[in-house]
Amino acid sequence: MEINKLIKIRLGCYLFIVIFISSFGYSQADNQIKLPELGDRVSGAVSSSQEKAIGEAFLKQAYAQAPLINDSLIQEYTELLVFRLSEKSYVQDRYFNVLLIDDPSLNAFAAPGSVIGVNGGLFLEAENEGQFASVMAHELAHLSQRHFARNILRSQDTSLSSALVLVSSIAIALITNQPQAIIGGSAFMQQENLRYSRLFEREADRVGFTNLVASGYDPYSMGEMFENMNKMKRYYGEAPPEFLLTHPVTSSRVSDAFNAAENIDVKESKKDSIDYSFIRSRLKVYYEKIPASSVSYFKDAFKKSNLPSDQYGLALALSKNNEFEDSILVMDELISKFPKNLILNTSRVEIYLNAGFYTEANSYVDKFLSISPGNYPLTITKAKILNATGAYFAAEELLRGQLLKRNGDPYLWLLLSDIQRDGKNIVGYYQSKAEYHVLLGQYEEAISQLEFALQLTKNNFQVSESVMTKIIDIKNKINKSRGL
Repeated sequence: MEINKLIKIRLGCYLFIVIFISSFGYSQADNQIKLPELGDRVSGAVSSSQEKAIGEAFLKQAYAQAPLINDSLIQEYTELLVFRLSEKSYVQDRYFNVLLIDDPSLNAFAAPGSVIGVNGGLFLEAENEGQFASVMAHELAHLSQRHFARNILRSQDTSLSSALVLVSSIAIALITNQPQAIIGGSAFMQQENLRYSRLFEREADRVGFTNLVASGYDPYSMGEMFENMNKMKRYYGEAPPEFLLTHPVTSSRVSDAFNAAENIDVKESKKDSIDYSFIRSRLKVYYEKIPASSVSYFKDAFKKSNLPSDQYGLALALSKNNEFEDSILVMDELISKFPKNLILNTSRVEIYLNAGFYTEANSYVDKFLSISPGNYPLTITKAKILNATGAYFAAEELLRGQLLKRNGDPYLWLLLSDIQRDGKNIVGYYQSKAEYHVLLGQYEEAISQLEFALQLTKNNFQVSESVMTKIIDIKNKINKSRGL
């Protein structure tokens, strides 16, 4: 992994880079964290609806500029884990937007409006689900404690427009790895007191730790993740990742983390899951540029460990290297051990699809969709099979069903537009591309796509009226963004 890819800018006041424990003071007797009294002053600075608007602005920046991992299995796994943690957290708005950033460096962040960002590299560095969950719990604490709103309250400028500029600049800095992008964001960003920022981090540590334990995870997971970070610091020597420079990992912080866990009963807690190990192997294959190297790595790893995760990685690596027959044999053997696991069975369908075995892929995916109707990864894979076999309309219908639940997902709109293009539904193609560009905040491009659609619908009053309504709606968004 290249060092320059491990460097990520410190995200200032709210989009905190992954750090964990400083002082917990947690015991079984003291199982209620005392939260700050937020009160009307914070809501007066930034209301919940304003935080949502800020989150939407951030998402547009991220969707437009961030390299994202468009993998339905990884996406669903991460969303489900975040939601399970949130059930034991203090987060009020649990309608999350989870971004999977395509970057192999260790990082995670939270933004107003229940936006959670996760780098692919976090899976690589977190050795088990407990460690990964400790990071997510920390980020959820930033949301529940409304740290963004409290920072704005502390500043001299509490206007929503300034907050939108701030979040926009932070998003650009995050995505483009250009710290100077923050400088013009807002006056209070430059005046932020580092000590105050660390107070928020300590609060997120304490609340996140409570969330982690309440969710049933091994309390030692945070300390273990901290140790991983300490090892990274030693490995990179004088050129560590940015988050280790701005938030140094000390031996005392590691010991504090483990001391906090000593008073917690770990008998019923969990440290890992088979699904997490599969997702981690999936990302290892994803980030290996040379498929043959990935095959060699997982062959050796599985021979030594005999772990299901290494066997899964081998099956994926073989498929990526176009060794489909061997891949299917390895996957079938693994599925015989875990016959009901949806990650494995969806992956088997993907291998059939990549190999061009469409009949087998279609039969197999239907079997599991009958067991788990509407499952996101299975449905996406089914739509791709239908598209590959020329059943374009059926593929469209499947994706539209998913869009009822995930209307704000630009990847789905882009996938739909591709299928419509292949099926010669050109009007639908332009409409879907317009929806895609709206989610990216690219309003002019969206209008351009709709104008193309309008030219093809002159003789269809109902469709042309729908297109015109959408154009007017987008123009209103443009005027609103310009303050007109």
